[in-house]
Amino acid sequence: MVGVKSVPSPAISADDRSHEVDHPSSEVAQFGADQPLRLDCGIDLTPFQIAYKTYGELNADRSNAVLICHALTGDQHVANVHPVTGKPGWWETLVGPGRPLDPSRYFIICSNVIGGCMGSTGPASINPATGKVWGLDFPVITIPDMVRAQAMLIDRLGVDTLFAVVGGSMGGMQVLQWTAAYPKRVYSALAIACSTRHSAQNIAFHELGRQAVMADPDWHNGAYADQGIHPHRGLAVARMAAHITYLSDAALHRKFGRRMQDRELPTFSFDADFQVESYLRYQGSSFVERFDANSYLYLTRAMDYFDIAGDHGGVLAKAFAGIETRFCVVSFTSDWLFPTSESRALVHALNASSARVSFAEIETDRGHDAFLLDVPEFFDISRAFLQSAGKARGLTGKND
Repeated sequence: MVGVKSVPSPAISADDRSHEVDHPSSEVAQFGADQPLRLDCGIDLTPFQIAYKTYGELNADRSNAVLICHALTGDQHVANVHPVTGKPGWWETLVGPGRPLDPSRYFIICSNVIGGCMGSTGPASINPATGKVWGLDFPVITIPDMVRAQAMLIDRLGVDTLFAVVGGSMGGMQVLQWTAAYPKRVYSALAIACSTRHSAQNIAFHELGRQAVMADPDWHNGAYADQGIHPHRGLAVARMAAHITYLSDAALHRKFGRRMQDRELPTFSFDADFQVESYLRYQGSSFVERFDANSYLYLTRAMDYFDIAGDHGGVLAKAFAGIETRFCVVSFTSDWLFPTSESRALVHALNASSARVSFAEIETDRGHDAFLLDVPEFFDISRAFLQSAGKARGLTGKND
């Protein structure tokens, strides 16, 4: 393992989320005034910190490092028990012994994004200038800001070139930004269920969620921490609305249909009569236990602003001109949040820039969340791509 100074973190109970904000149960890289993070909004963020987890060992020539980029509500705990919820890591279907991303083969890094709430500096963190929680005084951040912070972390870890950058949804956006901003530092890229920019529909859904949060009387214009409260109701509704977009009509019908929840007849009330209602309420209530409302506002806004082509005169192919990174782009037939048409547009742009790219559309009724679930075809494609890139890179492993 590379030697990186870690900040010790206290043990916490599952219901004490606040400790994780500034003192996470993971490694922490701290950056002082001599290493500011230049944000797209024109502000230098300093000091700041990035919370991260690593799995596996960095090999002698430092060529087996893989960066996993998490989605909107994810964090660095990709393959270990979550310190707040006690649940397994959010991508243990893909990461772990015998999985496509096996720690015995790769040095795997996953960091909490800037703007998050699990240890990386964000609106829930303490503002060193005031000694109070940042709240809405925290500067607005973008996907490129997140990637610049990750690049600083990778530098700190002593890694020059990443063997692979992997992620889905917002994580896939970060993957694409990595290849556009640091093409010579990314040997291969696995971009899953994502797009090079947000559609108007996706922006609209995010605005719905933000308005739900801001309409909660406990939000207090983002200063709820000063009041010792949290806008649980608004954030829960935002999560419920978003979760619907992660599924498909077929998946909802298969899982719930119109089945009643613990009853045979309707109550003729506004209780959760249907199983799908109870499910959504559970998703909302469990989410607020581990996530900060202001972070939700900031991260959804970062996704809305993302537009790689917009930074290259509106021509997407220019973002990848002359790139040598190997790409694998994956979409799912039932994903209406990031439909296959957007993945195809990315592939066409990569082809136009003469990039090496493979593409797979996987048939499943599991919707956008399919990349987080047990979908064997997705695992097989991921494993084959990584092994092929590994052979070209000169990596060897027990499965080669």
